[in-house]
Amino acid sequence: MSDWERRPDDAAHETSESHDVPAPAEPPAVSSAEPAAASPAEDRSAGDPPVAPEPTAELEPPVFAPYAFRPADVHQSVATPADAAAGEAWPAEAARGPAPATPVAPPIDWPTASGSTASGRTVAAAAAATATHPSAWTRVGEELVAWFKTLVSAAVYATLIVTFGFQVARVEGLSMAPTLEDQDRLIVNKLAYRLHDPQVGDIVMLYYPVDPQKSFVKRIVAEPGDTIRSVRGRVYRNDVPLDDAFIPEEYRSEDTWGPETIPDGYYFVMGDHRNNSSDSRTWKYVPTKYIIGKVQLRWWPMDEFTIF
Repeated sequence: MSDWERRPDDAAHETSESHDVPAPAEPPAVSSAEPAAASPAEDRSAGDPPVAPEPTAELEPPVFAPYAFRPADVHQSVATPADAAAGEAWPAEAARGPAPATPVAPPIDWPTASGSTASGRTVAAAAAATATHPSAWTRVGEELVAWFKTLVSAAVYATLIVTFGFQVARVEGLSMAPTLEDQDRLIVNKLAYRLHDPQVGDIVMLYYPVDPQKSFVKRIVAEPGDTIRSVRGRVYRNDVPLDDAFIPEEYRSEDTWGPETIPDGYYFVMGDHRNNSSDSRTWKYVPTKYIIGKVQLRWWPMDEFTIF
């Protein structure tokens, strides 16, 4: 007979038949907690039909599709085992872990002006800094190059102007007084006689025929083919007296000479200060090629600025 089929009187009978059984121990302390519920197998008796075990459900692991990591997949989602049945998804980056860091160029050391090195700059950053902020020595060098170019350009322009265009001249002496005074500054137009021939009455700059290393300023009084003469200081060109009203009386001469006919390719010149001038009356005619240009203006002194 099993323990579940015993009755109270049987327990008393067994106790009375056994004299060697020790006295029962103190009953255990009663706890306030609820006694554990017996399992259904323990509650049923021997005559009860067997109870079929309750079915259990086991979750099958989710099937993951093949996946290849791409940088553009950061916004995709994958299903976790816990959420696969519910159809929920969570970010792919959480499933895969943190994305790999973007490669960065290693810092390099650049030599400085003092000979030391400056670390922590990449090649691109160093190149950009150098291009954006040139050094002081670079700026000074650029300024010097710019000034040098300016000076060279000015020298070239000045050479071209002096050679083919205009020339600055300074009067020395009083042979052209009162029209020109000593130390007057002049601008000589060297292009004028490339366009046309010298004219009577023009003030010209010319090479001294006796010594072409020197240059004079005189006035043309006769051109090729003209006949020139002077009577007691009064000059006649082709028997017509020249207009010399601008010459003061004290500057006139009393000499008489001529007549002379000017050969082709030559000019007869005289100074306005007739009694104090070395001119064609002394050293005769001036070749056309010795005439440098026409005196265009006097720019100094400023208060006597004159265009001729």
